Amino acid sequence: MLLFRNKKGFRVSEDEALEFIRTFYAENPEAGSPGERLREVRDDIRRTGTYRHTVPELEYGARVAWRNSSRCIGRLYWRSLRVRDRRDVTTAAEVAAESVRHLRGATNGGRIRPVMTVFAPDGPDGPGPRIWNDQLIRYAGYRVPSGEEAGEVIGDPANADLTEVALALGWTGGTGGPFDVLPLVIEAGHEPPELFEVPRSAIREVRLRHPDHPWFAELGLRWHAVPAVSDMTLEIGGVGYPAAPFNGWYMGTEIGARNLADSGRYDLLPILGGLLGLDTTSEASLWRDRAMVELNRAVLYSFAEDGVAITDHHTEARRFLAHMEKEERAGRVCPADWTWIVPPMSGSATPVFHRLYDNPDLRPNFLRRERPYGGD
Repeated sequence: MLLFRNKKGFRVSEDEALEFIRTFYAENPEAGSPGERLREVRDDIRRTGTYRHTVPELEYGARVAWRNSSRCIGRLYWRSLRVRDRRDVTTAAEVAAESVRHLRGATNGGRIRPVMTVFAPDGPDGPGPRIWNDQLIRYAGYRVPSGEEAGEVIGDPANADLTEVALALGWTGGTGGPFDVLPLVIEAGHEPPELFEVPRSAIREVRLRHPDHPWFAELGLRWHAVPAVSDMTLEIGGVGYPAAPFNGWYMGTEIGARNLADSGRYDLLPILGGLLGLDTTSEASLWRDRAMVELNRAVLYSFAEDGVAITDHHTEARRFLAHMEKEERAGRVCPADWTWIVPPMSGSATPVFHRLYDNPDLRPNFLRRERPYGGD
């Protein structure tokens, strides 16, 4: 679904806008009284259908959107988010260039920094730019068209639809292997989407190896360092920013228990189970569990050896509960989706498993939307 494509009658919610302004001033008392700003925002909306956030409002709104993200376990450091104001950037080429700068700054030599880059919002004059990739760095998934392996995917099956979009738009593909980085697909305004390669120099990858099994390195596995989500709409006070890529750093299980292990992704557990000499003929041998642990050990070990920031799920679970305690002391509700907060491996061994959570839909926040192409 493409949002706000009709400029006629465009109007942000005045109630949402004013509520956000009141909250901003309440949580930032040094800003003074909200009275004049409330009148200004109200007048702007009634006159133009929208309003423009000040830089402090934008930075605060972006950080609170992270604070309100119920699926994210790593919110303890929400105040440290670096916000790049690029609202005057509107063309696809400029969005691509700034996205690359985002990756370089966030990578920070391996000391990953939480960063968000905010591009132009939807408005009366048309929609803001949109990045079709769900993350700035994603690996291609090539569907095998014929032969005995027809229908199978080389690479990441989650990105097979976007890979076909990129190929249809003129991408020539990479090596055809399992870890080819997809180009960015960017739609600006009412223009058709365009392709932009991500320079290799902006992509930090970690080659995976295992502390105890030298053969693991020969598998040629790797993963990128910066998980920059790029296909969600940042909503602040009724204003929607459809392109606002943001990142923290990885929790190891995101890679080792999901991206590389899920049967609908790289599905490596059967391969590793065999290489580890496990009994894969019986589920009772727990070969999947043992293979997953070793895969996650390899991820954490490799990132640490390469000096790239990552965290384990036990540490991050404790940090999340510390975040909840801080929010409660501040008199705020901390939204949490249990199915996402509990890690995908050894969940009951972490403290976040053994409790329930409130999960109100708070704003500012990141809103999911339908893809402009196929897939889930």
